[in-house]
Amino acid sequence: MPFFRSSLLLAAWLAVSAPAFAASARPTNFIVIMADDLGYGDVGFNGGKEIPTPRLDRLAADGAVCTDAYVTFATCAPSRAGFITGRYPQRFGFERNLAWQPNNPATGLPRSETTLPEALRPLGYRSGLVGKWHLGAHTSLHPLERGFDEFFGHIGGGKAYFPEDLVIRETLDCRNEPDSYRAWLSRGREPVRTRDYVTEELTREALDFVRRQKHDPFFLFLAYNAPHGPLQAPSEELAKFAHIQNEKRRTYAAMVGVLDRGVGRLLDLLDELRLAEDTVVFFLSDNGGPPKDNASSNAPLRGGKASAYEGGIRVPFVVRWPGRIPAGLVYRAPVSSLDIFATIAATGRVPARTERPLDGVDLLPLLRGEKTAPADRRIFLRMFDTGRLAMREGDYKIVRNGKNEPLALYHLATDLSESTNLADAEPQRLARMNAAYEAWAAELMEPAFAGLDMREWAAPQAPLTRK
Repeated sequence: MPFFRSSLLLAAWLAVSAPAFAASARPTNFIVIMADDLGYGDVGFNGGKEIPTPRLDRLAADGAVCTDAYVTFATCAPSRAGFITGRYPQRFGFERNLAWQPNNPATGLPRSETTLPEALRPLGYRSGLVGKWHLGAHTSLHPLERGFDEFFGHIGGGKAYFPEDLVIRETLDCRNEPDSYRAWLSRGREPVRTRDYVTEELTREALDFVRRQKHDPFFLFLAYNAPHGPLQAPSEELAKFAHIQNEKRRTYAAMVGVLDRGVGRLLDLLDELRLAEDTVVFFLSDNGGPPKDNASSNAPLRGGKASAYEGGIRVPFVVRWPGRIPAGLVYRAPVSSLDIFATIAATGRVPARTERPLDGVDLLPLLRGEKTAPADRRIFLRMFDTGRLAMREGDYKIVRNGKNEPLALYHLATDLSESTNLADAEPQRLARMNAAYEAWAAELMEPAFAGLDMREWAAPQAPLTRK
């Protein structure tokens, strides 16, 4: 389905829809669907052809595709910490993927930070997390201690997908991160023996949450662990991609297919319950795909997970709110996962904070055409251990992809693959942008806890009984 961004059509849409903004007396619900390690080029709405994603494409056609969307870090846990707090995680020392330390309350999201469900709770929202947490394994950092009223999922960074591979009943009995991949899922704090492919289990739980909350305002964070490794897919799903010769890529495609179907089921339920027009739905990935690990594609972007290039931090991103956001909009100005918290806070009328202010902006006025995106908005990245950094300003971006690497300058509007370094051609721009980055970096702290070594990224793999 073609997308549009015609100012004339947008103006006409606003004129017709303006009375609808104040028409609904029902509270607004919020759903954030986050994939794990999904490649930028592996969804149809970003031009992907090899892996059909019809339900995600339906979501995109009904809402706005943000083509230039960034996360706050190029790996899982710090990216999630940024989203859930609406603040750059480097501000509060969350700059490493977590080591498995269930006995250490300092390893994870600090209690000093306010999470999105904590901000919504005083307004009467019930919040549910379904899927991956990865923000701390200590009991004091459990999702139920950080604002969520319900939790079904896993605490660590990944999970084996077949029930026969989940052989450790108690999460706290796990000795290390690979062990945590083999633990049972949990409902609340209680272990649950599952009987289905994990992605299907998560979808089913998300549907149940929405059904039970249909009369009251809710926030659902549906955090799929797919298509993060280990690469596992049901045989009937693999058969749908028999034409893909690369076994890793074939399995990855099947995993994306199951996720896509789950998103479709959730959209269908919102329609069935007549909640679609009262629910803002966001979809994104937590970081770029790691092609070596899961055969994902970030095309046409350079690099992947853990890099400072576009392929590490630029992700698929959709916002849908029928009647409030024009369907089929393609929005090309830079946005951030930080904007999700800011948008929900503005829509839900969360009181503004002077201490620890949000770093994002409310997207709705931008997507509606009521405001123009500031040309000087900056998107930042710092990866302390590797020395990687990036800052985007307008169409330009500076990058250092390692401690011993020189600072590079790229013009993304004409060089999306970051292949032509303009540092020598535009030294004054490079110096000015570097000074702006350094001013931001001066506001940050060093990492607050030990974590996984990210210099040579490879996802931990649990011993598994089947592919």
